[in-house]
Amino acid sequence: MTGSAPPQLLRPRALRPGDLVVVAALSGPLPAAHEPNVEQTVVVLERMGFRVRRAPLLGVGRHHWWSAATPAETAGELNGLLRDPEVRAIVASDGGQTVLGYLDLIDVEAIRADPKPILGYSDISLLHLVLYARTGLVGFHADMAVPGFGGHWQSAPVACQAELERLYFRLLTGTEAIGALPASPSWECWRPGRVEGRLIGGVINRIVLAQATRFALPLEWFDGAVLFWEETGGLASYVWSYLQVLRHCGILDRISGMVVGVPHEIGGLEPGASPALREIVLDVLGDRDIPVLGNVEFGHAGPNLPMPVGIRVGLDAQQRTLSLLEPTSGPR
Repeated sequence: MTGSAPPQLLRPRALRPGDLVVVAALSGPLPAAHEPNVEQTVVVLERMGFRVRRAPLLGVGRHHWWSAATPAETAGELNGLLRDPEVRAIVASDGGQTVLGYLDLIDVEAIRADPKPILGYSDISLLHLVLYARTGLVGFHADMAVPGFGGHWQSAPVACQAELERLYFRLLTGTEAIGALPASPSWECWRPGRVEGRLIGGVINRIVLAQATRFALPLEWFDGAVLFWEETGGLASYVWSYLQVLRHCGILDRISGMVVGVPHEIGGLEPGASPALREIVLDVLGDRDIPVLGNVEFGHAGPNLPMPVGIRVGLDAQQRTLSLLEPTSGPR
């Protein structure tokens, strides 16, 4: 990618009640144990007022190695959904290790012609970053079927579930800025400050991988951005290394702020362990005086607050607020 200016945002078209949402296997397979999670996802989305369908590759026991299908088959199904005018939104069933295999097979012209919300995180965050780089599409780094709507949502308190449903309904159907995301006592100010900037990020290992492809975001697109990231699995030292990669390639010198998600199953970050994630982040940032808000509920720890890639946000780390300042969806 070349050019210095970030792309003109391509906002997905807003949904209406009765619109069709398709749950699709964009990465990993569906084990039999997770079939109830998909069924529960259908219940949640129908309760929001949408029609729901499962894509054919989302079948119990169907797999190719560690994926639901080959990269070409996965891309073929995704492209079919992108081209189908009846389909108004696509929800990933789960993450995995597949998206890298079909980044070059996606019908980006279909996205430009009819932009649709794509929901997911983990491996799907790579999809969001690359589609943002190639088309300007606002990707919804948000909950998906198995670990999200059909998983973490079901174990959340009833009041939390209701708040999430209202938030996701506004995310998908609203054409006005959502404003402040619902904060919780877990949010921590790791470095004070107040900034505005475009929200760019995902799971940190996928950010690093995206920047290693020919679809990488130009470094200039990170100028003034608010970088959000989270991580699951591995070791604390891996997180430190990924941050060092972002330092070496110049991203940390360009961003205006950082939002860090709740870490998930990372060796060496157990309670009381040293260094803590806050120490790791501040160690790599050094004397870069940017606000950092930590322990925010997005990513694998779930349930997810939506983090729409490309949308301008306001971050006040000291006041522990994060606000979406622009609409996430455009008019039909």
